[in-house]
Amino acid sequence: MNAQAPPPRTIAMTVLASLITAGLALVLFVLPAEFAIDPTGLGDAIGITGMSGYTVSAIIEEDQAYVADQVEFVLGPFESIEYKYSLRAGRAMIYSWQAESELIYDMHSEEAGVVEGEAVSFSAGRSRSAHGTYVAPFDGIHGWFWENRGQQEVTVHLRTQGFYTGSTTFSGKGEYTRVF
Repeated sequence: MNAQAPPPRTIAMTVLASLITAGLALVLFVLPAEFAIDPTGLGDAIGITGMSGYTVSAIIEEDQAYVADQVEFVLGPFESIEYKYSLRAGRAMIYSWQAESELIYDMHSEEAGVVEGEAVSFSAGRSRSAHGTYVAPFDGIHGWFWENRGQQEVTVHLRTQGFYTGSTTFSGKGEYTRVF
């Protein structure tokens, strides 16, 4: 059986079609998902923009001091408060918070340089406590919102340690920033 090679024009057309398909895949899917570059808007439309997420290194040499913070907040019935730390991308914070009664909480972050109020939520619900380690996926402010939906005062005890440079309290009394 003698197999005959396809004519050069067929090979050229196949290569050209392959290059066009690869280019479209790059622009329509790879750039939006892996690099959050979405020139056509299709990545946003189908929900893949920034899909690869944030990346951090396993070891980061620190150029700032390791600090600890311990605060308490008393929340009256139907009062809320937000407490956030200034962290750079990849910096870690160990935390533990406890309350006398169940609170609504939301651990979230706001990226520096973006529209104020646009937050990324990492953990939300109802609880009396939470403990863990948080690694900032981007530069910004990172912390908690707590709300007391009960009829009694509730005290929140927060203890943290890590590589943050300051904290900001947001409440009905205004905004207060501390530098560490």
